[in-house]
Amino acid sequence: MARQTMVSIFPEMKAFADHTPDLEAALTVRNLTKSFGAERVLDDVSFTVAEGESLVLLGHSGSGKSTTLRLIAGLEHPDGGEIFLHGRSVERLRARDRNVGVIFQNYALFPRMTVAENIGFGLRIRGVKSHKRAEITDRMLVLIGLAEHRDKYPWQISGGQQQRVAIARALAYEPDVLLFDESFSALDPQTRVGLRRDIRALLRRLRVPALFITHDQEEAMELGDHIAILNRGRLEQTGTPDQVYNEPKTEFVATFLGAANVVAAIAHTGAIELDPERLLPIRYNSVNPGPVKVVFRPEDVVLSTPASTPETPYPLGRGEIVDVSFTGASEAVMVRLTGKGELSSISEARSQFQTGSLQRSSARSGIVIKALRTKWDARHFGLHPGDAVSVGLRHFSVLVD
Repeated sequence: MARQTMVSIFPEMKAFADHTPDLEAALTVRNLTKSFGAERVLDDVSFTVAEGESLVLLGHSGSGKSTTLRLIAGLEHPDGGEIFLHGRSVERLRARDRNVGVIFQNYALFPRMTVAENIGFGLRIRGVKSHKRAEITDRMLVLIGLAEHRDKYPWQISGGQQQRVAIARALAYEPDVLLFDESFSALDPQTRVGLRRDIRALLRRLRVPALFITHDQEEAMELGDHIAILNRGRLEQTGTPDQVYNEPKTEFVATFLGAANVVAAIAHTGAIELDPERLLPIRYNSVNPGPVKVVFRPEDVVLSTPASTPETPYPLGRGEIVDVSFTGASEAVMVRLTGKGELSSISEARSQFQTGSLQRSSARSGIVIKALRTKWDARHFGLHPGDAVSVGLRHFSVLVD
């Protein structure tokens, strides 16, 4: 059997587990492809889930998430590529021979079995003796906080509790990896948030590797050590939540994972030209000259009075408020960048980075961007449509067009 991961449940395995490298690959998917008829559903998909890690496969409906999960679980067979569990090739094995735990959206609990019987079912069909089965079931009930509900039937407990039972049933037979198939989407928002935090903490404590699939960006950010973003069967980017959010590699990633401003621009040596009056300094030769797109999040935009310069490394000049929308915890502001953006730092950037013969004009750029402010910023510096402001950026990324 592969490396033991459930140290807290089976302490007799702790000595073995403590001497196993932390970054051992639990699941490796390499060059996976799958078609249904003429439709290519997965196209050369590769990723790795390390021991004790949670990876979230994120994408729109139809992006290939569920197909990937079914291929790993053995419910479908790939047209090409390889699947490894702890270094063992499994793509040709039957589902029941892969030792993979799958938690579905509908829980798949047996209505005529009690909570305890549902948890022990996987052990029973694997031939585990009754006394050992009872011992493991008792531990699982304590682990998920449902010991007092052991003799109830699924219809007598809540949806969140049913999901805990499904997870405990999968954990009981020590799977090499857990697969979560949109497992929280059927729950109400409050239950969903609480449950996924509890499950995340449980998986970390037990160091069980897990793959979650979801279309919910907030869920992906909260659950994943890493996020892999699928778009029409291809992986757009894989990275930590911080990396995919703050340093998107494609426009799809930038706009899918939260709100983003995407502005067409021209790269020159040492600077990015948003329009003839707005330059953003960049490292020399870090971007090849030519068409690019500048990406920045609404919370990276800083607004101040028109008489001042925003305390940011990248001033954008003047702007005019187009719309203000208060949402409670934050305020969304639409700003049109206007002409006369000749702040001293812009002219300094032109000189410092030797941008050459860029042509300037005082015409309105027409670029409209979204800014996000806290409610405290909104109270300190109130804004209304038509107000003039100075605009700056804290951070931006550059995508090659």
